[in-house]
Amino acid sequence: MNFRIASILLFVLFISCKQENIEVSTNEEKVAIIPIPDQILKKDGYFSITEKTNFFCNDEELKTLATFFIEKIEKSIGVTLGHTEDKKDNSIHLAIDENLSIGEEGYHFFSSKEEVTITAKTPKGVFYGLQTLLQLLPTDPSQGAKIPSVEIKDSPAFDWRGMHLDVSRHFFSIDFIKKQLDVLALFKINKFHWHLTDDQGWRIEIKKYPKLTEISSVRQNKDKTIHKGYYTQEQIKEVVAYAKERFIDVIPEFDTPGHAVAILEAYPELACEKKDFKVRNLWGVESNILCAGKEETFSFIGDVVSELAALFPYEYFHMGGDEVPKDEWKKSLHCQNVMKKENLKDVNELQSYFMKRVEDILKSHNKKMIGWDEILEGGITPTTNIMSWQGEEGGIKAANAGHDVIMTPSKYVYLNFYQGDLKVEPMAFGGYIPLETIYNYNPIPKEIQEDKRKHILGAQANVWTEYADKDETIEYLLYPRIIALAELTWTSSEKKDYKDFLSRLNNVYPRLDKKQINYHIPLPEGPTSDHIVFTDSVEVSFKTTHPVKMVYTVDKTDPNGNSTEYTKPILLKEDTDLSIASILPHGKMSKVRRLLIRKQKLLKSMNLEKVSSGLQMKVVKGYFQTVTEAEKTIPQNTVIINNLKDANKTYDWGHKVNDDNFRAVFLEGYIEVPEDEVYYFSSTQDQVWIGDQLLINHNDAVRKHPKENSIALQKGKHKLKIIYLNTITQCWATDWNTVELKYRKASEEEYQAVGERMIFH
Repeated sequence: MNFRIASILLFVLFISCKQENIEVSTNEEKVAIIPIPDQILKKDGYFSITEKTNFFCNDEELKTLATFFIEKIEKSIGVTLGHTEDKKDNSIHLAIDENLSIGEEGYHFFSSKEEVTITAKTPKGVFYGLQTLLQLLPTDPSQGAKIPSVEIKDSPAFDWRGMHLDVSRHFFSIDFIKKQLDVLALFKINKFHWHLTDDQGWRIEIKKYPKLTEISSVRQNKDKTIHKGYYTQEQIKEVVAYAKERFIDVIPEFDTPGHAVAILEAYPELACEKKDFKVRNLWGVESNILCAGKEETFSFIGDVVSELAALFPYEYFHMGGDEVPKDEWKKSLHCQNVMKKENLKDVNELQSYFMKRVEDILKSHNKKMIGWDEILEGGITPTTNIMSWQGEEGGIKAANAGHDVIMTPSKYVYLNFYQGDLKVEPMAFGGYIPLETIYNYNPIPKEIQEDKRKHILGAQANVWTEYADKDETIEYLLYPRIIALAELTWTSSEKKDYKDFLSRLNNVYPRLDKKQINYHIPLPEGPTSDHIVFTDSVEVSFKTTHPVKMVYTVDKTDPNGNSTEYTKPILLKEDTDLSIASILPHGKMSKVRRLLIRKQKLLKSMNLEKVSSGLQMKVVKGYFQTVTEAEKTIPQNTVIINNLKDANKTYDWGHKVNDDNFRAVFLEGYIEVPEDEVYYFSSTQDQVWIGDQLLINHNDAVRKHPKENSIALQKGKHKLKIIYLNTITQCWATDWNTVELKYRKASEEEYQAVGERMIFH
C-alpha cells in the first residue's frame, strides 16, 4: 500500500468515525464520563483550573449555577474560583442559546487551553454540562487541576431517569436523602420517586389528619422493638427545594386503595368493615384496604392530596394501585351498592372506578396520575400513566394503547435484589440483578409499535427496604447499579458498551469515596460455603460478577494490595484458613471472605438393625425467639412424618400469620447417603445436625434464604436432627418457608431435596 492510498484511507476513517459519533482521540488517555455523551472528540492539551480561573455568564440564573459549582469544584480539587464580568482567557463561559437544535436537557461542551464553554437551550442543560465538567476533573488533586481538551455534544435518550426509595418499611433521614440526591445529580438522574406510605408505616405529616403521624408512623415489631419516623411538611419542602436545585423532580407516592392498613389503624372508618387494625409488622400483602364504597374514603384522599399538592410542585403524583386483595370489597354492602349504581361487572372494574375518582382529585390540582401496572386489570382512563413493575407486559400494553409509561420491571431494575451470589452477599430481598443485567436493559421492548415508542418516558430503578434498614445498606444496593441505570436512560442504546462502562467506573469509584458512599465491590464467589471439607485434596476456585482483581492470604492475616493475586484455582492438601478479597485499581477493597478449609475423615455410618421410614416430629407450642429457649419446654406430642414438608402445615402465602400456630418443631431420626463422599447440605431451618455436628445454624437471623455447609460422610445412615421455629424475625414469618433439607455431592453443582426414601427413625 503506498503512502497516498494510506493517507486517503486514514482520512476516510476519521470522517466516518465523526459521522457515526465514535470517539476519536489524538491522545491515548481515556475521557471517562458517565453517562457517555452522544458525541465526544478528544483533542490535544488541557485546560488548567487555577485560583485565577473565573466563571463568566450574563444570565442571573446561570450565575446562581456558577456559584453552586464553585463550591463543588473547591471540594473536589481545593481550588476556589470566582466570577468575572468580562470574558477572559482561563475562564469558564456559561451561555444560553435557545436556537440550539438539542432538547431541554442537552448541552454543548468545549474545552481548550484557553477556556471552557458550556452552551445549552436551558439552565438545566448548562447544569448537566457542569456535571460533565466535574467528572473531567482529576480524582487526585495532586495530579493538578487539569481537564482534557474535548468537544462534546450531548442530550438524553429518555426524559425519565429515575430512582425510587421506599421509606415506609424503614425510615431514612432527610440528610441521607439529600446525600443521595447529590450523587444522583452527578450522573444526570432527574427523578426521585419517594414511596412515603404503605402498610408498614405512614411517613408524612398531614395537618388535617394528625393521627397519621401520631399512630400510623409507629410500628411495633413482634420482638417488641419499635420502628417509627415521619417527615414534617417543612422537611418535605427542604428536600424538594434541595432536589430542585439539582434539577431533580420529586414524585410522591401515596398508596391507594391497597397497602393502606397503616391508615386504617388511625382512621378505621375508612375500611369497609370498622374493626381494630394495626400497622403491619410483617412484610407482604395486607388484605385490609380502603373502602371503595364509602364517600369518606374519597374525602380523605382529597384532603391528603390537597396538602401534598402544596408540597410537591412537579406535575406527576404516584397513587399506587398495586397488590390490592379485593375480598373485602366482594363482601361489602357499600361496595356492592356502588357497583350496582355504576353498572360495574366485577371488583376489577370497581378498582378502575376508584382510581378514576383519585385521578379526578389530582386533576383538580393540575396533577397527572401514575399507577402501578395492576390498575390496567379493569381498564384505565385515557390520561392515566403506567409504571410497569411486574414485567414489561403492562408497559407494552399501555404504550401500544397510547398511555405514557415508565419502565421499572422487577427482573431488570429492582435494586433490593441480590447483585451477587446470595450465599456470599449480605441479606437482600431475593432475585438476582448483577450490574451487567441492569446496564444491558432496553426500556423499549420490541413489542411496542414504532409510532408508540414515544410513550416510553424512560426507566427507573426501585429500592424496597424490607431488608435494608441502614444508610450503608441502601448505598451498597444502589451503587454502582444506579449509575448503570443513569447510562441506560441517558445514552442511546447503540453507543452503550458494557466493557467500556466498567473501565469508566474505575474513574467514578474515587469520587464516590470522597462522598463517603458505601458502594458494592464484587465479592469473590465460587465456593458457596465458607466452610469447605475435603478428604484428600481440594481445588478452590473464585470468580466475580464482573472483572476485578482478587488477592488472598493463607496465614490468617487479612489480604491487602501487596498480597498474592488470585489467578488460577488453588490446590490445597492441608487445613487452611484462606482469606480473599477483591481490590479496585485505586486500592479500595471489598469485605474479606474468610474460608475455613478442613481435611476430614469420613464420618462412619451407623450399624442399625431395624429402622422405619420417616422422622419423629416433636412439637412445642409457643412463641420462641431462640432454639435454646424452645429446648427448655417439654414437647406436647410426638408423631411420625414421612416427608419433611409435613413439618409445616401452617404455610400460607396469603401473607397471614395465625398466632395460634407459633411453635417449635424438632425432627429426629436418620439420613441415609448413597456413597462415601463429601456432601453439602442447604436449609432455611434454624438448625440442622448430622451426627453430632451442628452443620447449619441460622443464629436467630432472618431465615428467608438458605445457608449451607459440608461434611464427609460414609455410605449409610447417620443421625439427623432438624429444628424449626415457627416465629417472626425482622417482619419475616418462618412459616412462609417450606420445611426442607437439600443436598449435593461436592462434585456436583445442583442441589436436590432430601426425599422420603432417605429419612428413617
